[in-house]
Amino acid sequence: MKLPESTEWVLHAVASLAQLEDRATASAAQLAEHFDVPAAYLAKQLQTLVRAGVLHAATGPRGGFRLARPPGEITMLDVVEAVDGRTSFYQCNELRQRGRGGSPPEQCRKTCGIAARMYAAEAAYRDSLAAVIVADIVAGLPRGVPQRTRRLLARG
Repeated sequence: MKLPESTEWVLHAVASLAQLEDRATASAAQLAEHFDVPAAYLAKQLQTLVRAGVLHAATGPRGGFRLARPPGEITMLDVVEAVDGRTSFYQCNELRQRGRGGSPPEQCRKTCGIAARMYAAEAAYRDSLAAVIVADIVAGLPRGVPQRTRRLLARG
């Protein structure tokens, strides 16, 4: 499984927004400059997070994005699924029943062993992301990083 590069961008953007003072915002342009990523594409991804209820978008001269919920209530899975969807990354096409080496249906009543393990791996992946909240990510940052992030994203 390979997630798009933009998944990393939005995870970092959400973690950066979690470091801001309460109700403070950062624009898509600020976040894009902060991480040296394309502003237009990041803006689209941030709007996706708004629609998913992860971010709130404020309009006006001091507008921008902020977390829609406290960082202790947003999981990494919330962010990943908002931008990458909830579709399973593995689809069993019952290859074991096809072709010259195909098994008869009566030998395929149980879930394919490969599919079962792939589904278990996906469940473990999702469980792992669901167990990590944004507050944990911020708490694990090196000393001084949140202050630096607030300073760099502050609006003068």
